[in-house]
Amino acid sequence: MNTDVALILLQDGLVNGAIYTLLATALVLVFSVTRVIFVPQGDLVAFTALTLSAFEAGQRPGTVWIVAFAAAGALSLEMIEAARQRDRARAVRSVLRFGVIPAVVILALFLVPKSAPLFWKMAVSAALITCLGALIYRIVFQPMAAASPLVLLIAAIATHLGLNSIGLHVFGPEGVRTEGFSGSPLALFGMIVTSQAAGVLASSVVVVAALYIFFRFSLRGRALLAAAHNRRGAEIVGISTVAAGRTVFVLAGLAAAVSGLLVGPTTTLYYDSGFILGLKGFVGAIVGGMAVFPLAAAGALLVGTVEAFASFWASAYRDVIVFLLIIPVLFWRSVSTLAPEDGLE
Repeated sequence: MNTDVALILLQDGLVNGAIYTLLATALVLVFSVTRVIFVPQGDLVAFTALTLSAFEAGQRPGTVWIVAFAAAGALSLEMIEAARQRDRARAVRSVLRFGVIPAVVILALFLVPKSAPLFWKMAVSAALITCLGALIYRIVFQPMAAASPLVLLIAAIATHLGLNSIGLHVFGPEGVRTEGFSGSPLALFGMIVTSQAAGVLASSVVVVAALYIFFRFSLRGRALLAAAHNRRGAEIVGISTVAAGRTVFVLAGLAAAVSGLLVGPTTTLYYDSGFILGLKGFVGAIVGGMAVFPLAAAGALLVGTVEAFASFWASAYRDVIVFLLIIPVLFWRSVSTLAPEDGLE
């Protein structure tokens, strides 16, 4: 391996790591606030690429039916709860949240002809997946918000399996690649950077910076951080944990949508490709202890870099090498957090 090859592999690793950073950040955020290990995060990534591919082919994506039926189910649950509590205000909010908003997004589908600009297709695809993230929370996780982490994990795995089955029925077994960023390559520090790589890195930086500003300066962001640090204390001071959970699932859906738009042009994605992508983001989140965002981002970049170099040296064992990164991290955390035995100092 010479320097040129190493730089190319490093570029690929940073590009993949930038995508995994979004996944890892979303996983840490969801787990911190709701104690849910959001296994279907990767499925939303794959669904985004499949949705955009359908738009590019001039077809109406099957995602519209997933969102429509999920919105109907969420609205039914909300109306039942509102009727039980005799809360008209909640009923009105439910209609706006789970009726009007998905309807507007679905209506936008009819404004996406095959000749529409790529940016508009991307925006509608991202809006659909973002809505789907919030609907998954309302249908699956909100009713069991007080359950143990083990029960929530089982529900997340069941949701992943259900989305896989729905994806096969709606999108079919064929793999797709979407259109990427176009433009002339850039020269940076003596290295040729493709427009796709530059677009992925820039988009990831923008999303991460936007999340930082949201959590650092907005009232809703600070409320989410409060719920993440102390769920019970947040409830005592009047912060709604239900609203916090809904918000983080919206952000998780948005992060998955952006990841799907970025990874679609570089990798052939199938209806079930999201599980492996989600696992790689999970490895990055594990490095951060499922709690520290900067460490999760650093772990995700490490995962992308290791994956790129492993593809060069031993492509058949690439995923195995990536997942082996979990072992030393878990070993170190188990050793560093060992409590002294009773009676010993």
